[in-house]
Amino acid sequence: MTATVPVSVESEIFYPSADGQPVAETYDHLYALLSTLEVLKQYLANRQATVLANQFLYYAQGFPKLRVAPDVMVIFDVAPGGRDNYKTWEEGQVPTVIFEMTSFGTKGQDEIFKKTLYEQLGVKEYWLFDPKGEWVEQQLRGYRLRGEIYEPIQDGRSEPLQLRLVVEGRLIGFYREDTGEKLLIPDELVEALRQEVLARQQAEGLAEQEHQRAEQERQRAEQAELQIEQLKARLRSLNVDPDTIQ
Repeated sequence: MTATVPVSVESEIFYPSADGQPVAETYDHLYALLSTLEVLKQYLANRQATVLANQFLYYAQGFPKLRVAPDVMVIFDVAPGGRDNYKTWEEGQVPTVIFEMTSFGTKGQDEIFKKTLYEQLGVKEYWLFDPKGEWVEQQLRGYRLRGEIYEPIQDGRSEPLQLRLVVEGRLIGFYREDTGEKLLIPDELVEALRQEVLARQQAEGLAEQEHQRAEQERQRAEQAELQIEQLKARLRSLNVDPDTIQ
């Protein structure tokens, strides 16, 4: 297995960070890419890891043309944060998990070239997601490295990420294996926050109503007590002992 291909001398070699190509083939592919990126970034926020999207992965030092741009890649045991590009020989790690948002037009590249490359580099898991359902059966297909060979993933799990993957329309749903909790995409996070704010406002409104009711009861009790004292004072002015009245 070859993770990197170093050379002894490298001087003034330029490794581009862009090629002028579009980020994704369609809106569905772009949305799936960005949602996967944001979900995994949030999930791994406190880990020694980084999540990159559509950025060049250079795997052979001294050969800037030997590169690939995975849609989303997760790399463990590296400093968190973004990069303009990713060089395996500088970071000392190859990606652990890679996601490609595939289509019929990229089928050959994704299923043959990239699969072979990632297998040779030692990428532990490779996932193909077909948002439009153009060629991947059930839209999602994964491969897990066993020894030096990729085997199809049958259990719908990402072992390195400890997540269960579920197709949800044109997105991948990610669920924690330890709690079963779904990792929310940005739109769902906004809605969850809105519901939380609404619930807090409702709770505060109920608390305020309860406070007002309690205050009204207190005022009524004070008024009743005042009326009783006034009545007692009236009786005493008539030389009647209030305590003798049943």
